[in-house]
Amino acid sequence: MVNWEAMRSWLDDVGMAAATLRASPLRSLLTALGIVIGTATVVAMMALTEGLRLEMTGQLSMLEAGAFRVEKFPMVTVGHEAWHRYASRKDITRAQGEALRGLPHVAFVSIEEQGRRPEAVATRTRATRNEIDVLGVLPDYEFTNAVTVSSGRFLSHADVALARRVAFVGAGVADVLFPGADAVGAEIRIRGVPFEVAGVAERMGTVLGLESRDGFVAVPWTAYDAVLGRARGTNLAVRATRVEDVPQAMAEVVATLRRVRGLGPLEENDFEVFSNDTAAELFDGLARVVGAATFGLCALSLLVGGIGVMNIMLVSVTERTREIGVRMALGARRERILAQFLVESLVLALVGGAIGVALGGGVALVARELDVVPARVPLWSVLLSLGSAAAAGLVFGIYPAARASRLDPVEAMRAE
Repeated sequence: MVNWEAMRSWLDDVGMAAATLRASPLRSLLTALGIVIGTATVVAMMALTEGLRLEMTGQLSMLEAGAFRVEKFPMVTVGHEAWHRYASRKDITRAQGEALRGLPHVAFVSIEEQGRRPEAVATRTRATRNEIDVLGVLPDYEFTNAVTVSSGRFLSHADVALARRVAFVGAGVADVLFPGADAVGAEIRIRGVPFEVAGVAERMGTVLGLESRDGFVAVPWTAYDAVLGRARGTNLAVRATRVEDVPQAMAEVVATLRRVRGLGPLEENDFEVFSNDTAAELFDGLARVVGAATFGLCALSLLVGGIGVMNIMLVSVTERTREIGVRMALGARRERILAQFLVESLVLALVGGAIGVALGGGVALVARELDVVPARVPLWSVLLSLGSAAAAGLVFGIYPAARASRLDPVEAMRAE
């Protein structure tokens, strides 16, 4: 059965705690500031991480299904020393890419060249910023990089053989240079050299809501060499015969590259192989690091906030010593005094937690509305934040509550 007497007592304690908070709202807010910061940090960071994770799940299609990449550098390089270590590796070459053709589980090999920096692309009347990736590619690029033709055509083997100055452009480039018009057959200029637009790609959106995938221009690599010179390096995109053949294709590619690059049996690979799954695993690892750092900061903030709650509750016990003595003289048991102050510290911590959740959710909402990051607040982060705040309130409220319950009624009523 429901113990209505106990429930009424708890509701009375909550009412008294709320009245105490209303009596000194500024002091209460400053007391719970650490808890506010901790919970706001957890909610905001988890919202950003969760939003990026969901965005990755929905948009991670840099490569065609069953495809993977081979590059000189890893996906993420941390530190100047690490960058120089990878930069000292031998470049991947066209010949090495050609050596992969004909492997049992390899269907397409896209050999891609790119310069040191993005380029500006122009027409007679319009121009993009210096942010367009100009690539020298083969026709296999279409089948390894999840590119779909929206209008016109992709580059052909004849374009490569004859070094034709034709280009296949991303939707973002077409939007800037030919707003509201058909770009196919029009002329664009790269470093002042004219190219005819052979086709336009379907819109591909962004990577994680941050970097556009529509700002590129692909040209035959023979024309690329003639206009832009030999690229800094070459990257490869490989597509397996079937999605389930990817592990075998990767093994064949790694073995072939180790052989043609002259690596010994005990030497590490001097190239990187990664796929969409690799990118997802990398993001999950980064998310775990961010989560651990966030929870560490949250724990520190809750510790500071909990100490603040304990201090203010000790001050409250001192200020209300006479009140406590009167209540005990009128028959209030020590357990009721203990419960009253525990509930008060719990309410104070939960109010701080609720404010923190609101602030963290607000940060996530602003980030999403401004298209900075596709933030989404997961329910578990809200529950975790409020639960942590409640735990801090209870743990740090035990000592002041116990101290209040141990007061001698006679001595307490004499207090000034």
